[in-house]
Amino acid sequence: MNDEKNLLIQAVDHYGDCLSDKSFGVSTKSIERPKGFVEIFEILENGKKKLIGKENLVIYLGREWLLSRAFNTQNANISPLETEFICWFGVGDDGCTVADPLTPISPTNLDTELNNPIMINATDVSFADYRTLPDAGYYKAPFDSVTFEQDADNENSWLIMNVSTTLGILDANGFNLSEAGLYTATSDAGGSIGPFNLYARVTFSSVVKSAARQILFVWYVYF
Repeated sequence: MNDEKNLLIQAVDHYGDCLSDKSFGVSTKSIERPKGFVEIFEILENGKKKLIGKENLVIYLGREWLLSRAFNTQNANISPLETEFICWFGVGDDGCTVADPLTPISPTNLDTELNNPIMINATDVSFADYRTLPDAGYYKAPFDSVTFEQDADNENSWLIMNVSTTLGILDANGFNLSEAGLYTATSDAGGSIGPFNLYARVTFSSVVKSAARQILFVWYVYF
């Protein structure tokens, strides 16, 4: 008589590991996903001038939310809901020290907010997150566009989202911008009051914003 035995099959995905198989000539790069890259431009009359190109950090909170979103299952241990999606942009002025405005302080995985979010627009109802302090106005900007792009490093699969946001002549004036973030929420409607949850953060050398300048942020989100 054969004994019946239980069979346990355990599948483990080593996120971000470098895989290689020399015997078959197969090699993959060690690339931690999700990740992102941010380009910042000044919009000029005859085109645009690139100011900064910088990698961002997808924080732990953003990665925890991604799991909840992917499986449509709420994790009771985190604040973002599984129904949220990336739909808002925020900017701040505390990504560098006052004494050294050209040297950004790197984000950390434990960040849950920008160091010092700033008011972006005082009156435009297409913006969100209205606050009265420290400056009355909206602290989240909508995206100009969200488009799919192919990833040349991964067989031209559609693994990149291109997210662009423009700070116009009425936006964020008088601030030295040095940090920015992408946020999740359950609505992208103008005037939304959130809650908003940080997905990714980037810090960069200070960019002086005035009514004479329009600044374009292009955020590439890689999966």
